[in-house]
Amino acid sequence: MLSKNHGVIDDKSDIEAVGHRVVHGGETFSGSVYITDEVIRVLQDNIELAPLHNPPNIKGIQACKRIMPNTPQVGVFDTAFHVKMPPKAFLYGIPYELYKKYKIRRYGFHGTSHLYVSNKAAEILGKPKEELKIITMHLGNGCSMAAVNKGRSVDTTMGFTPLEGLLMGTRSGDIDSSVILFIMGKEGLSLSEAQTLLKQTLRSDRNQR
Repeated sequence: MLSKNHGVIDDKSDIEAVGHRVVHGGETFSGSVYITDEVIRVLQDNIELAPLHNPPNIKGIQACKRIMPNTPQVGVFDTAFHVKMPPKAFLYGIPYELYKKYKIRRYGFHGTSHLYVSNKAAEILGKPKEELKIITMHLGNGCSMAAVNKGRSVDTTMGFTPLEGLLMGTRSGDIDSSVILFIMGKEGLSLSEAQTLLKQTLRSDRNQR
């Protein structure tokens, strides 16, 4: 960034703000926010919901704070676009007390992508987004779909974690929960090993072909 041959700025002070794409904001954030100590605390509280993503996100934020302590930082959350889905879309068929106690719900992810695609579709169609009902798709190694009504997410395929939904490169997607219990019993897998199986099965199969 500061390279004499390839850099795009002359000094760190040229950076006016830093934006961070953060995977999990839980139910707290419904939009982008200035990053404060309180915001970082919420991200830490949500680590158990996104153990592979939130810790690196936090490290990136802290690194920028050390290097540019006076530069504003903003968090843009993958979950924010979906946080206002109706209860019929985000509640699971489990006792309601478990949702209240552990915040087990469909959070949805890839929100920044779905928001952009729905707005871009409205632009291409030449219609206000408030008049449209759109199905958006985020396709890559991780995949998800969302139903967007009048510019707002009303349902999505990813759930409590990014594991739910469509079949993906290294994630099982939707699967009968009894299958997992069956495999754990037959193979003597621990909870951690079962989680790894769901996230790595497809990659392992490819390596064996």
